[in-house]
Amino acid sequence: MKNLYTKPSKEEQLKNMNPKKETIQFLLSYSKALCITEYQKMKFDTVLN
Repeated sequence: MKNLYTKPSKEEQLKNMNPKKETIQFLLSYSKALCITEYQKMKFDTVLN
């Protein structure tokens, strides 16, 4: 009965959290395509896709 009414601790939840390969690939490709340009104290970010 104890197992039915208790939630796993935060530490246990964090151990089980792993990103998907698709998520990692998306973030890497996005960071490669991101271009930040500075012009007179202004910053412009552009995605080069």
